[in-house]
Amino acid sequence: FCPGCRALQPPGPRPDLFRLMGCDRSFHIDVQQLQRRFRSLQRAVHPDRFGQRPPKEQYYSEQHSSLINKAYQTLLNPLSRGLYLLELHGVAPAQETDCDADSVFLMEIMEINEKLAEPENKDILEEIETLIKVKQEELTKEVTAAFERDDLQEAKKLLAKMKYFANLEDKLKNKKIPS
Repeated sequence: FCPGCRALQPPGPRPDLFRLMGCDRSFHIDVQQLQRRFRSLQRAVHPDRFGQRPPKEQYYSEQHSSLINKAYQTLLNPLSRGLYLLELHGVAPAQETDCDADSVFLMEIMEINEKLAEPENKDILEEIETLIKVKQEELTKEVTAAFERDDLQEAKKLLAKMKYFANLEDKLKNKKIPS
């Protein structure tokens, strides 16, 4: 907001999502603080509050609201938060090929994919869901440790593994949704 006239201003060209959301630029974040900041910012700039304002301010309100949603979603999800942190450090995004050398890991992914391809079996789906959740939690801890050590290349490899599990999670969700 303009300090003089209190008119809403346009968002900056490339805002730091951590600063916007009042978080330290770290992989480990306080989720409750993030949620509070999200709600507070949305209350301040939500388009519903700008219905009686000039069209330019309405447009800025939509831009800010969209940016706040993007920042919240990016920082809330460990995978997207880690990828964003790598980007801020100038490290190329993690690719699934970053863990191609790990044949044990790739075999594990292949086995889970094969189980997902089998005819629907509720017990197997629940087993896979639990396995994916446990693996994601383990990887999140390892990524946190890698970022704390400032080992960006290790973080990048671990985030590539997280991408595989995120893809498996999507496949699992699609299989659970009745067609």
